[in-house]
Amino acid sequence: MQKILGYLRKAVQEYNMIQDGDKIAVGISGGKDSMILLNGLHLLRRFISIDYEITGLTIDPHFNGIAGDYSSISDFCKSINIDYHVIDTQIGEIVFDVRNEKSPCSLCARMRRGALYNSATELACNKIALGHNFDDTVETFIMNLFTEGRIGCYSPVTSLENRNLTVIRPLVLAPEKEIKRAVTRNNIPVVESACPADGKTNRQRTKVFIAEMERKSHGFKNRIFGALQRSGVDGW
Repeated sequence: MQKILGYLRKAVQEYNMIQDGDKIAVGISGGKDSMILLNGLHLLRRFISIDYEITGLTIDPHFNGIAGDYSSISDFCKSINIDYHVIDTQIGEIVFDVRNEKSPCSLCARMRRGALYNSATELACNKIALGHNFDDTVETFIMNLFTEGRIGCYSPVTSLENRNLTVIRPLVLAPEKEIKRAVTRNNIPVVESACPADGKTNRQRTKVFIAEMERKSHGFKNRIFGALQRSGVDGW
């Protein structure tokens, strides 16, 4: 976890993500990124001179009408003394059955964010930490450019003034390969996605494109990320 903690600390300090007294809801899908983020923020409190609380929060979409099994995450949170909450929703049914969306990711993401924001507010949290990593950031930039024809990306820190919430992305400097390595080496529990569209999305196609470009021109991802940082758009 040492490398991950280094990336976390740098992002927190560089983008002024966390302050004394913050209560942070960590959005946990169950995947590797959110689980490493949860464990990383837990461990970081020992090494950074900031006093903050964290709580785990999962929005269960009930894909295919079935509740997700997050018992391994619940057990992990108990082992490190972190409160954990699972919020049941009908997002999966609405997106795939009622609306029958041909491109379901956008609507699903919006609904999950809304449920996450509402639940974080109910838990008296003032910040929400999401597990977007370095590779996610490059993918989002490319998707926005090629799909929407715009230059931009999510911000490391986003203030939701109408909700009195701030969204932070502490893993934004951490490469996906380091996250995978940390999950394996530290036996972090992961819940596999039950989403019917998993592996068939525009993001997956973008991931394949970027991997091919990286093979052809080593450093492609770093150059894209560096250009985003230097651009100053969207809070960068």
